[in-house]
Amino acid sequence: MFRAALGRTRQAVFGRIASVLGSSELTDDVWEELEALLVQADMGIHTSLAVTDRLRKRVKQEGLTRFDQVQTALKDILVDMLPVRGPDALSEFRLLTVVLVIGVNGSGKTTSIAKLASRWQEEGWRIMLSAADTFRAAAIEQLQTWGKRLDIPVISGQQGGDPGAVVYDSIRAARARDKNLLIIDTAGRLHTKYNLMEELKKIRTVISKNVHDAPHEVLLVVDGTTGQNALQQARYFKDAIGVTGVVLTKLDSTARGGMVFAIGNELGLPIRYIGEGEGLGDLSPFDPAAFVDALF
Repeated sequence: MFRAALGRTRQAVFGRIASVLGSSELTDDVWEELEALLVQADMGIHTSLAVTDRLRKRVKQEGLTRFDQVQTALKDILVDMLPVRGPDALSEFRLLTVVLVIGVNGSGKTTSIAKLASRWQEEGWRIMLSAADTFRAAAIEQLQTWGKRLDIPVISGQQGGDPGAVVYDSIRAARARDKNLLIIDTAGRLHTKYNLMEELKKIRTVISKNVHDAPHEVLLVVDGTTGQNALQQARYFKDAIGVTGVVLTKLDSTARGGMVFAIGNELGLPIRYIGEGEGLGDLSPFDPAAFVDALF
């Protein structure tokens, strides 16, 4: 699990970390080189410093001298940086569970929705999809195409229409057709745009007014190739909308796997799923220990 997806990150960065830590003596130069490698993996300066400082203290306190001891300590620290995934909204029974999916255009949001729908459909959920990205006709068509392929109904409106109205219609349709899981796609224009955040807040209000305690899950889809930009996106969305978990896509196409730790450490957001390829089955529940093992 994760080994193939992290091939580039392992080759470009974490393989080199192993050789650095394998030095005969852990000098200041070695610690600086380790820190630079972590930054190169897009862990970010703040998180890279935190990891290096914690490892230095542990090496000193425990008198670690052998390479395998130091590497094990580093792995422990990295796993510790990642919030526990915990139970998601689908672990609890409701008449209707609502999952809101957000993220910028190009992050792989609609494809991730299809992968999630396929996974949850296999688990026995009765699913409906809501095409609330009314800004782009292509987004509506893409979701409808996935819906046909998976035999899952899709509720949509006119391009340029009110996304809140689409969400309202979707909730009513899900109840009328005895569906117990509604997954909502949303627009993803630039995360810095005020209008987008206001639109998402309106959608959230429509959901909360019509379904008890909803949305039950707010998943942020993040493109792994964007590195530290992904951290900024996550921060914007978390502050404006509230996020319960992250779906990380395209990790197989980048050497920037370290940004997972920045999201976990600086924002406290659990990674829920990792996208490892283009196929419907290429989406794995995130396991911190397995992820860190795969890096080395």
